[in-house]
Parts: sequence; structure tokens; C-alpha cells
Amino acid sequence: MSQYSLKRSGYMTPNEVAELLLVSPITVRQWAQKGLIDAVMTPGGHRRFTRDAIQAFAQTRGLDLKWPDDEEEVTRILVVDDDTQLNQFLREFLENQPIPVITESAINGFDAGVKVESFKPHVILLDLMMPGLDGFEVCQIIKEDPQRNSIKIIAMTGYPTSKNVQRIKDAGAVTCLNKPLDTKLLLTAIGLVDRRRSMKH
Repeated sequence: MSQYSLKRSGYMTPNEVAELLLVSPITVRQWAQKGLIDAVMTPGGHRRFTRDAIQAFAQTRGLDLKWPDDEEEVTRILVVDDDTQLNQFLREFLENQPIPVITESAINGFDAGVKVESFKPHVILLDLMMPGLDGFEVCQIIKEDPQRNSIKIIAMTGYPTSKNVQRIKDAGAVTCLNKPLDTKLLLTAIGLVDRRRSMKH
């Protein structure tokens, strides 16, 4: 079973639920269609299931699910971008990696400040050009906070001028990725590639 399937929050795919309940993904989809297990639909039309929904369904079937406590191994990633389509794509892409990841989103700098406090991310994917509080200011505010400055900030921009890249690095970002994003570079920057390799050994 994948470690992602066992995390205590976030969403699970039909395949992951099937693995947990020892049934086929088709059976899980049929249960969802019949309303036997609650599911949410992503903008892309994919079903996702919460831990609470799975637990409630298991109780109706008299199943005692085992949920290993692997919270410390879960990477929490906050995606901050006013492009809602890119925001959703990144969340789905990251949560479908074969390692435990939980994501949250913010669509502007002010929203990011709220989510940093409530979600407590390990990593922030931060768009530079946003209305209101831009990525440069968000990065600087976080890095000047002694309780938050350990958060890894990865900047993203469609305007990768040398001035912008240097400015955001000076503010505390570990790197600045060009849009459209290279997903391999993104995973490497986050550190998920190294974690995926370590899981194989």
C-alpha cells in the first residue's frame, strides 16, 4: 500500500481506496456512484475521497481499518498562484506522486498568509506576479518571521528576468522556476525525488 494512502488527511484516489479496502477500483467507483461512499469531484472530473468518508463507509460495513500514524513523513505543500487552473493542476500532480503529500492552495498573498498559519506547510510554491501582495513581499515576510523562516520557498514565474530571479533569491527563495513548469525540476526542487529514491532502498 502506498504511504499516501495511509496519511490522516488530504484526499485519496479510487485506486488508493481500493488498495485500503482490498477491492477493485471499479468497485470503489460503483459505490461512489450509488452514494454509498462520499466523494468529491475535482475540476478535471476525478473522484477523490477523504479519510472521514472512508472511515464512515468502513463502519457501515463493520470494517476496522488500520491507519498507521505516518503524519511526520507527510510533506505539506502550499501552492500560491492566482492562476486557479495551474493551482489545481499542481495540487493534483503533487498528490498523485508515490510518496505522501498533502497540498493546500492560496490565490493571493493575503490568502497565503492565512494558510501559512493554519496549514503550516513545509514547502511553498510561490508565484511572483500576483495582485496586491506579490510573491516578493510574501517571501520576505515569511523569511523575516523566526517561526516560519524554515519553510522552503520555491518561486515560480513567467517573467524569469535575471533581476526577478536574483531579487526573490535574496528574499529567501531556494530557487526560481520558469513557467511553464518543468515537473521534473519541480519535484527535484521540492526534494521529492530524493525521498522517492530513499523509499526504494
